[in-house]
Amino acid sequence: MFGNYADLQGKMILVTGASSGIGAAVALALAEQGARLVLTGRDKSRLALTAQRHPSITRIAADLCVAAERNFLVDNTEALDGICHCAGISAPFPVKFVREKQQSQIMDINFSAPSLLTSALLYKKKLNVGASIVFVSSIASAFAYKGGAMYSASKAALEAYSRNIAIEHASQRIRTNCIRPGIVRTGIYDETTRIYGEKLMAEHNNFYPLGIGEPEDVASLALFLLSRASRWMTGANITLDGGLLAGK
Repeated sequence: MFGNYADLQGKMILVTGASSGIGAAVALALAEQGARLVLTGRDKSRLALTAQRHPSITRIAADLCVAAERNFLVDNTEALDGICHCAGISAPFPVKFVREKQQSQIMDINFSAPSLLTSALLYKKKLNVGASIVFVSSIASAFAYKGGAMYSASKAALEAYSRNIAIEHASQRIRTNCIRPGIVRTGIYDETTRIYGEKLMAEHNNFYPLGIGEPEDVASLALFLLSRASRWMTGANITLDGGLLAGK
């Protein structure tokens, strides 16, 4: 289903947000390629369901916004050949209603957790030479929409952080890239539909020439970025939007 990336065979890769959606799809795609996986997520039962799909999967349930749980994950993870950061939330708030609570809710999960985890792994020398890091960002990082100030800001911060890794760790051949998906059929899509209504979402979906995405579409690109096929790519932000922005 995902093509052949033979060089991922036996590689140790950490996937965050692996209990559902894009994270679960990435985990299963990597398992098909023979990668050894460490999966993490907050929902223990859903994480277990993902892990049961393949015998080479280790799971460590953790809330990456909690320093102690994040450090436990770092200390109990083998040296890694790759990371795919998939955890994230979207909670629309008009700018005038944003307070510390709303800002922390989005920024902690979408930016602070993946950035602090990555920094800790680099500090503890848990990333092998030639490792690849993938951050799941969003087209919202560069395109504003009503209610999206905090979500857009969190993803833009993630992309800036990724570019700095690309510069600072190039000597170790550690690569880092961001995937910018448009709308993908995940729990975030369901929540957005609940907030904005099915009629408005259906109208928006019509702007996608190839239709809205599926988690497997993002997983396919993640495989490429985690493999040696993308060995000369780092610091990039790759748009994956079914043609939404082609005519913009």
